[in-house]
Amino acid sequence: MKLDPSILRSLSLDSRSTTVSSHGSSGFNATAKISTTLPNNTRKHFFLKTSPSKAAETMFRGEHASLNAIHSVVPSLCPASLATGVGEDGNAFLVTDFLDMSTRTDSPKQQQQQPGKQHSGMSLAAKLAKLHTTPAPIPDGYDKPMFGFPVTTCCGDTPQPNDYKASWATFYAENRLLAILANCERNHGQDAELRALVTQIVEMVVPRLLGDEHLNHGNGITPVVIHGDLWSGNKGKGVIGGGEGGAVEDVVFDPSAVYGHNEYELGIMNMFGGFGKGFWDEYHRICPRTPPVEEYEERVRLYEL
Repeated sequence: MKLDPSILRSLSLDSRSTTVSSHGSSGFNATAKISTTLPNNTRKHFFLKTSPSKAAETMFRGEHASLNAIHSVVPSLCPASLATGVGEDGNAFLVTDFLDMSTRTDSPKQQQQQPGKQHSGMSLAAKLAKLHTTPAPIPDGYDKPMFGFPVTTCCGDTPQPNDYKASWATFYAENRLLAILANCERNHGQDAELRALVTQIVEMVVPRLLGDEHLNHGNGITPVVIHGDLWSGNKGKGVIGGGEGGAVEDVVFDPSAVYGHNEYELGIMNMFGGFGKGFWDEYHRICPRTPPVEEYEERVRLYEL
């Protein structure tokens, strides 16, 4: 394989000491491992995605921002994204810290007992709860955290609009439910029954369960970083950076982030499973259910749409 010069420049790498080889697989993209020797003679590895798809530039830009939004809050939860753009060959690219998922896994307690391995000591539940209890940053041009995200993200290859809203109910209705409906109608034509059902949910169910005057006793909710596509296939255990002697951590990848209600994350997690009772007990000890607690399950079902 040959590494595009644009990628070398974006990482400030010397082509004479850098190699690239196919690594892993992806449903949408070509994936590879970049290995280089730094000026201090240490080896460093990166993970590379490339795609000739016209939609890939938007997809990678969203993933780049999503990874860094998560990494900035819980660095041990996902790799940092280092570069994204379009190469001289016309292919879009994304480069992140390498995530080595081939190493032997130890429990957090075992990792802490091993000298030289700087483990976070946090489980996946604790990391996700920390992510979901840390207020999202205030966007440029605003004076408070907002619901949305700085860039468009993608669910699969479907773009998700993330323009900022002050109200979570408005964001979920307009930027998710109605946006998905509009995309379906563009691709498959109008369906009067589907439109009527979505309209009913937007006008009746969303205000009842998520309305600003209702959720959290009318005190509002604080936007937090949401992974956005967290199911069992997008979590695992690995060493971020891929360095020898690194600690094996619970990690997530392939995010489609948004600043939103933490329980929005739980919709897809609940729908696809893979998170047991112990996980949820630990998560909710740190990140309690939003009042009204008796409507928690209804909200999670709504977020599965």
